[in-house]
Amino acid sequence: MPNATSLTCDPTISDFLTLCKIKVVALIMLTAVVGMFLAVPGLPPLHLVIMASIGIAFASSSAAVFNHIIDQKIDNEMSRTENRPLPEGKISQQTALAFGIILGVVGIGILLIGVNVLTAVLTLLALIGYAVFYTMYLKRATPQNIVIGGAAGAAPPLLGWAAITNSIELGALLLFAIIFIWTPPHFWALAIHRQKEYAKVNIPMLPVTHGHHFTRIQILLYTILLVIVTVMPYLVGMSGLIYLVGALLLGGGFLYYAIQLLRQPENKALPMKTFGYSINYLMILFVVLLIDHYYTISLFHIL
Repeated sequence: MPNATSLTCDPTISDFLTLCKIKVVALIMLTAVVGMFLAVPGLPPLHLVIMASIGIAFASSSAAVFNHIIDQKIDNEMSRTENRPLPEGKISQQTALAFGIILGVVGIGILLIGVNVLTAVLTLLALIGYAVFYTMYLKRATPQNIVIGGAAGAAPPLLGWAAITNSIELGALLLFAIIFIWTPPHFWALAIHRQKEYAKVNIPMLPVTHGHHFTRIQILLYTILLVIVTVMPYLVGMSGLIYLVGALLLGGGFLYYAIQLLRQPENKALPMKTFGYSINYLMILFVVLLIDHYYTISLFHIL
């Protein structure tokens, strides 16, 4: 098996992009940009959207790189991650570290100079929370790692909102809460599928410490809570009927998968199907939020 000592001299752009976890960052940026557009009744200032997007994307990529560096040893022992650039020896730790630092410094610098201090500080805290507090400590310390550490992953829409308004408001906190509650059932579905691998590297994910049945119950309970939380934007007048219907339909789909996980423990394909649905769920939910926001504004102007 390749390792960090069998280094190639010529890492590719693809290797560096893999370190950045581009697919994860893309989902992060979707929620951040939606936060920017929801923060104001009309269109947010274009220059702020551009600068904030670049800064948050760079900082998120930096956190992903540090995650690769810190997890290199366990990545080398898990089939899901053994082909990443560091375990494969395609990029050295020193190169990855320099790359991560540059991304972080540039990203925070852009936010500090081109957006506002609040967004820069919140982004830095999210970066440290994920790359250091979660990856270095929580991930290895408690089966509640993904619950507590989920705060860092839930930050992007809050960052986007703050970038436009230079404040933390109720709407931003609701978007934060949605992702915060979504994270455990999303990740625990994957953890069920990869339970043996996490056990092999002594990572105390919930299925490892409490078993599959308990984890499936927790997924269902968190999904029920998620459906309740996603109704809150409508109840506080932040969104309209389009969003409410979309949230309930999407939530119903998530509940279906969560219930089936509990009822069909022998179905080995269900955890990954649930994991896949959870990703699409969050993407579509935020798109529906955005559609509802501007449809409501257009309707208001017509009336």
